[in-house]
Amino acid sequence: MEPITHAIASVALSRCGFSKTTRLALPMIVTASLAAELDWLSVLAGPRAFLAAHCTAADSLLGAVVIAAIVAAVFIRIGERFSRPIRFLPAFLACLAGASLHVLLNLTNSYGVKLLWPFSGKWFALDLAAPFDPWIVLILLAGLLLPALFRLITEEIGAKAKRRSFDRGAAVALALVGIYFAGRFVLQERATAQLESRLYRGETPVQVAAYPHSMSPLFWSGVVETDDTLDELEVALSPGVNFDPESAQIFYKPEPSVALELAQRTDTAITFLEFARFPLARVERDGDGYLVVMRDLRFDRTEGEQNGIIAVIAVNDKNEVTHEELRFGTGQQ
Repeated sequence: MEPITHAIASVALSRCGFSKTTRLALPMIVTASLAAELDWLSVLAGPRAFLAAHCTAADSLLGAVVIAAIVAAVFIRIGERFSRPIRFLPAFLACLAGASLHVLLNLTNSYGVKLLWPFSGKWFALDLAAPFDPWIVLILLAGLLLPALFRLITEEIGAKAKRRSFDRGAAVALALVGIYFAGRFVLQERATAQLESRLYRGETPVQVAAYPHSMSPLFWSGVVETDDTLDELEVALSPGVNFDPESAQIFYKPEPSVALELAQRTDTAITFLEFARFPLARVERDGDGYLVVMRDLRFDRTEGEQNGIIAVIAVNDKNEVTHEELRFGTGQQ
């Protein structure tokens, strides 16, 4: 998820009774939730650093605990400076709630998080929402703003406003977001079932996945792997719309070759393949040698991910790897 959604969600969370347990609950929870966004700075060091840092340490279970402890300690120091003492345990728990919310929201997209870092390098992703989902933002804003508007109206007509530490509007909004994700999960299961139930040019799927669109929960981007191909196609779950496997865009897997085998052994390819879920390699002539380009079809139609990271490996006519790198790009280079 992008920072706007994280910020609004953390504000909603802070209004669910945390102000009653500790001072400065709102800024603590928002800071703890947004702190992990600092890993975006790794993009300045290039795609390899970005792949190693983004959604890894800061988006792990251990990372959430560390971030919570650091943010709580900072705000305790701020409280001491202004003679407003803050106890560590309530502050830590509030910050942990904010940091955990960040991890949970990022877990719902298709990029994924290394939840068990540093004990495991496995990526976890639920593929339920695009990086920016306007429906989630609207639900959260409605939960935060509508009760405030109603309070203003009641104050205007003379009713005395009640000060509450628990904002029911914010709690309802967070609950509705949870229900929204549950509905997305059901729809994703339907989309995946459609992809798995068909033959593709006479071949059964080896694996399939359905990735979300941001504007409509009823439209999904499907990727199907068979023994010989990777297929991209749209899955529409709207009533009356028939699923057509013949509409797929077909990508044939490359034939085995020395150049491809050498490329797959490089550190660059190993790093890339640990992250990619639907890797597709293209081997083409480059002067006297070959250029091997690997991309992840997961990001070909996924919105907001810059179409991921690609691996580029050059092999000369003596079967030697002469160049290897990771790049940001469209995947179509």
